[in-house]
Amino acid sequence: MPLISEALLKCARPVSFPWGEDGLAVSDQDIAAIAADFSIPGHSVEAQALKNGIYPDRYSRNMTSISPKDQIQLLESKVALVGLGGLGGTLLEVLLRLGVGTIYAADGDTFEASNLNRQMLSTPANLNVHKADAALERASLINPSVTLKAHNEFLDQSTLPDFLDECDIAIDALGGLKTRLHLQQAAAYAKIPLVTGALAGWTGYVGVVQPGNIGPADIMGHDNAAEEELGCPCPAVTVIASLMATEIVKVLTQNSNTLEGKMLLVDLASSTFETIVL
Repeated sequence: MPLISEALLKCARPVSFPWGEDGLAVSDQDIAAIAADFSIPGHSVEAQALKNGIYPDRYSRNMTSISPKDQIQLLESKVALVGLGGLGGTLLEVLLRLGVGTIYAADGDTFEASNLNRQMLSTPANLNVHKADAALERASLINPSVTLKAHNEFLDQSTLPDFLDECDIAIDALGGLKTRLHLQQAAAYAKIPLVTGALAGWTGYVGVVQPGNIGPADIMGHDNAAEEELGCPCPAVTVIASLMATEIVKVLTQNSNTLEGKMLLVDLASSTFETIVL
C-alpha cells in the first residue's frame, strides 16, 4: 500500500508520547479522510499507519500494554460476537475501543425496561429498538474505523456455522445456557477458539475453548434458573465482560497465557477468584 503510506506520512505529525518517546502520530480525522479517499476501512489505514511507525492517536494509550505488533493483529482480526445484551453490549464497547477491526454481531432481541440496569447499549430512548440497530449506532459514534456487521436474528444450530465462517474467534455472550453448546460445537466445526462467559447474581465464569476440547457448555447444562432467580447486577456483568475481553485480546495476539482448558470462577460477593481445570 505505497500510496496509502505516502498519504499517511504527509499528514503525520511529530509528538512526544506518554511513555517518554518521540515519534509520529495521526488523527482520527486524517484516518477517516484517507479511508474515504482509497475506499477502504479505517482499520486497514490504522494498521498500515502502525506498520509505518505512525501511531493512530486513539491507540496511543494502548501501546505500553498492547504492542504495535499486537495492535496491528487486533486491527486485522475478525471476531464473531453472539449476543448483544449485558455481556455482549459491554464487550462490543470494549472491542470497539480496543480497535478490533471487523466485528460480526448477532442478536434478534429488542430492548425492554428491565435491560436498563446493565445493558450498555440500552437507554430509555431506545426501548423496543432492535439491539443490532443500537449496536450499529454505537459503533459509528465510538470507533467508525471498525467494521461492524450486525445481524438482527437469533442464531441457532443451523445458522451458527455460516455466521462463524472466516472469523478468527467466536465470542459467547449469550443470555442463559440454551444455545451455548451449539455455539461451542459450531466454533469447533469452524476450527476457531471460543471465549465464553456467563453470570448469575454476583457469580460467574469465563473460559477459553479450543476446537474440539471440552468447555463450560459441556458441564453447565441448559437450566437458566440461576440467572433468572439471582438476576444480573451491572458490576458482575462488567467484570465478566472485562475478563472475557482480556482473553479475547490474548487469543488474538497469540499470548499463551490464556484460560484454555480452564474455567475462571468469580464470586464478587466474597471477592474470590478460583481457576479449575476442565
